[in-house]
Amino acid sequence: MKPKLRVWIVFGDALKFGSGRAQLLEAIDERGSLRQAAAALDMSYRNAWGYLRQLETAAGFRFVSRAPAGRPRDGMRLTPKGREFLARYRRFQKSLEASSVRRFARAFGARTLRR
Repeated sequence: MKPKLRVWIVFGDALKFGSGRAQLLEAIDERGSLRQAAAALDMSYRNAWGYLRQLETAAGFRFVSRAPAGRPRDGMRLTPKGREFLARYRRFQKSLEASSVRRFARAFGARTLRR
């Protein structure tokens, strides 16, 4: 038995930034391409592009930029602001997860964590 958290940041009334959008941004950063990132996450390019547009509209800043002479499917990278937001989200998420493990142990006892 262990705790499991889902951490979202909500923009406005509806758009949520969570682990799925964070994974998309990380995949873009690793691969340098929205097309390759979407394929790695087994999602359509169209859905990935839509997620990015919705996120940027809701957040009010750009998370990704095209490389010089790059088409939307190729040559994408995170903007400095996008990279910083992603890093802050991951730090926030990890701190909540660590805290939840400690609080879980206090609430349910240390023994339950070993089983």
